[in-house]
Amino acid sequence: MDSGESITTRARLTEGHVGLTLLGLAIPMTWGMFSIIAFNLADTYFVGKLGPIPLAAISFTFPVVMTIGSITIGLGVGAASVLARAIGHRDHRRVQSLTTDSLTLALLFVGVFVLIGYFTIDPLFSALGADAQTLPLIRDYMQIWYLGMMFLVIPMVGNNAIRASGDTLNPSLIMTVSAVINIVLDPVLIFGLGPFRRMEMKGAALATVFARAVSMVASLAILHYRKKMLVFKRPKVSHVLDSWKQILHVGLPAAGTYAIGPVAVGIVTAMMATFGPEAVAAFGVATRIESFSLIAMFGLSTSVAPFVGQNFGAGKHDRVRKGLSRAFVFSMVWGLFMAGVLALFAKPLSGLFTESENVISIASMYLLIVPVSFGALGIVLIASSAFNALGRPMPSAVLTLTRMMFLYVPLAFVGKYLFGANGIFAAACMANFATALWGLAWIRKTCKLSQAAGGKTATQPELP
Repeated sequence: MDSGESITTRARLTEGHVGLTLLGLAIPMTWGMFSIIAFNLADTYFVGKLGPIPLAAISFTFPVVMTIGSITIGLGVGAASVLARAIGHRDHRRVQSLTTDSLTLALLFVGVFVLIGYFTIDPLFSALGADAQTLPLIRDYMQIWYLGMMFLVIPMVGNNAIRASGDTLNPSLIMTVSAVINIVLDPVLIFGLGPFRRMEMKGAALATVFARAVSMVASLAILHYRKKMLVFKRPKVSHVLDSWKQILHVGLPAAGTYAIGPVAVGIVTAMMATFGPEAVAAFGVATRIESFSLIAMFGLSTSVAPFVGQNFGAGKHDRVRKGLSRAFVFSMVWGLFMAGVLALFAKPLSGLFTESENVISIASMYLLIVPVSFGALGIVLIASSAFNALGRPMPSAVLTLTRMMFLYVPLAFVGKYLFGANGIFAAACMANFATALWGLAWIRKTCKLSQAAGGKTATQPELP
């Protein structure tokens, strides 16, 4: 055991009942995910009160915001993967250097994307289908969002580092506080309540940036003062580059994996734009409601990563297989439950965000068709998370690329031509089911092979 061991490096996820351990991770993580979704729902709800054009404008921003957020999550996943396995080996000094180096890498990422994003707003969103009505509103929102990007990226990576230690409670509390701040500030800044002037789209962006700034301060404080996972000594350049290499080994493919979905959604948004701004607004409303209904799956799939990472790092392959089996069963049960709920309440839920009958009608059809495949989508999310935790991100990237770009987008083109918007929605279903069957078979084969290679180093398993 490393002489610098602290409570952070005690791999507590390698002991105890598998189901209860996952549940203990998933409950606070699910609440944290609820906070993130509530964050986005609040923006959609309050901007929707400004009318269908502002609602369409913020719906156009979702794919871009999600793409950058997803790349950030990928960096965090890369950090969490190497951290969880280092914790499994009880190497606290390595944990400290990896955590610190992951945050410096995140800062470098911020600088690059702010420069690129800020000066490409108009051409990018014009390519996505934004017209003369929506583009000025999009510009109002994204200019502020880009300038506050640091407050999104740092806590994303920091919270993933905290989760790698097996602590999902503190990241969830951070996300909850951030969401509450955003929900409170949204109406104040958007509509100009009290002493504040009415800022509409700019107000929504400012509320987001301020709430994220609070989460950044909180995550850094926990990493430094409670987890002792940061170090402020000047490191050797070679050590930093080595850390970045390990993080990016998982982080780059994971970032690409997470970014594929929003890019595909951007393409589908452009398809929906051919039906008019109200169709884009409906797509934005439906996908926000969809995200809310998938909270439990998001929470569980995120919790699978530290569980798999620590147990694999400790060589406990049986616990990995048992944990994944239980997670897959839960995914199917939850998916069927939510499909039934949304089938019953699609119209009233859509009506919470808009009074437009056309928007409600299109959004309701999405919520009748796509949720049938929620259980399958959950299997894909869990399998992808497990692959990343094992330090093998390519299978995760291949699954996501296949689902979104090789199945969803082409099928959506065909579906749009044959059946209109409903054909696009059906394409999502077919892509989810096909990829789930493949992902399930692939992760099961991987676990069998990794157990057979049990004599190998835990951090370098022989996986396909």
